[in-house]
Amino acid sequence: MSKIIYLAGSVPKGNEEAKFDNWRIEYKEVLKKHFQAEFIDPYDHHSYVDENDSLLVFGIDSNHIKTSDFIVVNAESKLGAGTSMEMVVAKYFKKPVVTVLPKDTYHRRSNLIFGPNHVKDWVHPFIHSFSDFIIENIVEIEKIKDKIFSSKIKTISVIDDAIKYFESSQIRNK
Repeated sequence: MSKIIYLAGSVPKGNEEAKFDNWRIEYKEVLKKHFQAEFIDPYDHHSYVDENDSLLVFGIDSNHIKTSDFIVVNAESKLGAGTSMEMVVAKYFKKPVVTVLPKDTYHRRSNLIFGPNHVKDWVHPFIHSFSDFIIENIVEIEKIKDKIFSSKIKTISVIDDAIKYFESSQIRNK
């Protein structure tokens, strides 16, 4: 059965297009090896959608996430507001999120010192919380492909769960 995969990540804006390295080409090639798939690429609709209509763009992307089977997030470089919100929308629609996040990049650092704490493998808390799977490169999809639809998937309740966790922690009392 064919899967619909939404590809979330940077989209060039304005004059960035000439120097944009379209990572989606490689991602699609790798994903096709493991899934019979159709791809939803938000970069595709820029040729026919009026970007002046923000609600329309938001509606298109949100509907595409709603109708996808899972989303793959390219977090190899710094994420923008749109990609971050696509992760939240995916949780709203109970969609699995696979995030490609290599070590020692903007949102994942090795041996990071926060005050008195040493964090061996720090992953940005929001990315960690809204991802169901984090892999270092797209070829690692092979290791998790069978788990994407058989594992418990986070929902938007991850927000309430985090608040409850905080409220029950000893930090709250300090």
